[in-house]
Amino acid sequence: MSICYLRSSNPFCITNGNARLHDLLPIKETMVKRVAIIGAGVSGLTSIKCCLDEGLEPTCFERSDDIGGLWRFTEHVEDGRPSLYKSVVSNTCKEMSAFTDFPYPEDFPVFLSNSQVLEYLRMYAKHFGLLKHIQFKTTVISVRKCPDFSATGQWAIVTESNGKQESSVFDAVMVCIGYLSDPSLPLESFPGIETFQGEYFHSRYYKHPDVFEGKKVLVIGMGNSGVDIAIEASRVAKKVMISTGRGAWVISRVFDNGYPWDMVFLTRFMNVIRNSLPGPITTWLVAHRTSQWFDHANYGLIPKDRDVIREPVLNDDLPGCIITGKITIKPSLKEIKENSVMFQNSPTEEPVDVIVFATGYKFSFPFLEESVVKVEKKQASLYKYIFPPHLEKPTLAVVGLIKPFGAVMPVVEIQARWVTRIFNGLCQLPPVSTMVEEINETKKNKIRWFGLSYDEILKTDCLVYIDELASLIGTKPSVLALLFKDPILAMKVFFGPCTAYQYRLTGPGKWDGARNAILTQWERTVKPTRTRVVEEPPNFCFNLLKLIGLFALFAAIFLGFK
Repeated sequence: MSICYLRSSNPFCITNGNARLHDLLPIKETMVKRVAIIGAGVSGLTSIKCCLDEGLEPTCFERSDDIGGLWRFTEHVEDGRPSLYKSVVSNTCKEMSAFTDFPYPEDFPVFLSNSQVLEYLRMYAKHFGLLKHIQFKTTVISVRKCPDFSATGQWAIVTESNGKQESSVFDAVMVCIGYLSDPSLPLESFPGIETFQGEYFHSRYYKHPDVFEGKKVLVIGMGNSGVDIAIEASRVAKKVMISTGRGAWVISRVFDNGYPWDMVFLTRFMNVIRNSLPGPITTWLVAHRTSQWFDHANYGLIPKDRDVIREPVLNDDLPGCIITGKITIKPSLKEIKENSVMFQNSPTEEPVDVIVFATGYKFSFPFLEESVVKVEKKQASLYKYIFPPHLEKPTLAVVGLIKPFGAVMPVVEIQARWVTRIFNGLCQLPPVSTMVEEINETKKNKIRWFGLSYDEILKTDCLVYIDELASLIGTKPSVLALLFKDPILAMKVFFGPCTAYQYRLTGPGKWDGARNAILTQWERTVKPTRTRVVEEPPNFCFNLLKLIGLFALFAAIFLGFK
């Protein structure tokens, strides 16, 4: 479908086979051209590309001397930059982590080291010509509304480079600094910490396991980083304990039949099932499926609040370390003493030399006025996690302040695609009252579902969220349309892993390689592991399942899934 408007004196057209009602509304004149992007990590890089795709002029300010953000390992912790340890491996596989129009090389391993993710980002930046739009070693000092903001939506930005400050005016701003730079270390919550004679530090400052050599180590926190650090410590330390008050479900990267967990779990078919069942049943099914690997109760891990949805910990080694005595799971801390600690409901003192606080992060925007992005009770008031609702002009967006259950890259890319189309007038935000109402409802639901810890508020179902933004852009694939046009592809889209290539099949930014990328995603997944040729017998059961799956697809569509 083509819809044409007169914009100024030039005809303006939208071509979109999936045009919806909001696409048909008259488009307001936009003055956005120059866009400032703060940060050259994953969010910043894809924001540059999306700006270029929409005919905007991006300038990215990066305080360090290189791209990559979190994924660029350095031996020393740098102010204002995320920090990671040398051994970090991605928790999401390469196919689920790829950008929508740039698959990983097929010879890359299924789960990637931080250096391999960085290599991919360098390839992405080179392929799309992003580096020339980045100003390195440039720190953003302040972002302020211009005096005529209500009319122009422009921002005055002060930057500093080589000790010299410079002021520039931009039509729009994309904040891409993430939330992993400011550690949360609530020492007041740990009685006796001031008397501790050993060493303690936040997990942000961990780099190598040699600091634990021959020592008794306590890790406080049961997130992915805390468990990773405990595993590494267990190889060199005398003793390792993990303190957790709420426990956690633990799953392996290797799921059914040896396939990546996210390619098995994050499918449209599975999502329909999860969202169609009552909450308690869904929670029970997830718990049952997770416990098939090992009984969490026997390992001291079963979550305290089983009715509250929690993101599982992804770790391949924890059960083995617990069953061999290398790691002990302990309850919450009661008191810290000079050279020992005491846990809740235990009279025994446990000797400790090193305490690692894996207690998460805080997020803030030091270069923005508080009135622009309000952060209250650990929550930022942002529509769709992106737009401050009260701005007279929607010319400032936060990209990447979200923690999806799944890969980050496709999520921040769809955010950036939507933002840039808001900037150039091709999409519009709803009235302020509608945005505020949704923000408040989301906050209430987050607290009810996840609780109020530092990062639980940022968590979301990545598939539902991406679909939501893709619908606003006009790039969400229609399974029904595909079924009649390309049934093989429809089967892959509905039953297969929901890889980001699906959002380039149709609509704005359609990529001709999307179909092939989807049809060959399993080949790229197994290629790095099939290093020895073996003969495989015909799999009649699999063919039968495919036939059953076809009937299930028709049934799902008949029942209203589109």
